[in-house]
Amino acid sequence: MPTAADPRKLVGNRVRKLRLKRRLSQEKLAELADLHRNYVGGVERGERNVSLINIVKLAHALAVRPATLIEPIS
Repeated sequence: MPTAADPRKLVGNRVRKLRLKRRLSQEKLAELADLHRNYVGGVERGERNVSLINIVKLAHALAVRPATLIEPIS
């Protein structure tokens, strides 16, 4: 189970925050990013170790730079 300091959890929280800010459902974000909606849910819960290509897809769908998604990781 990922902890609060787990990078998967930090990226997931950032994705969720940006998705909600843009008023997108997980399903709509998945569609925009060309990913499965269950995958997006897993990312947001910190259950997925997101590949670089999927970070780029999610970032483009959220209209942010990929670095924005990994910024919380120290």
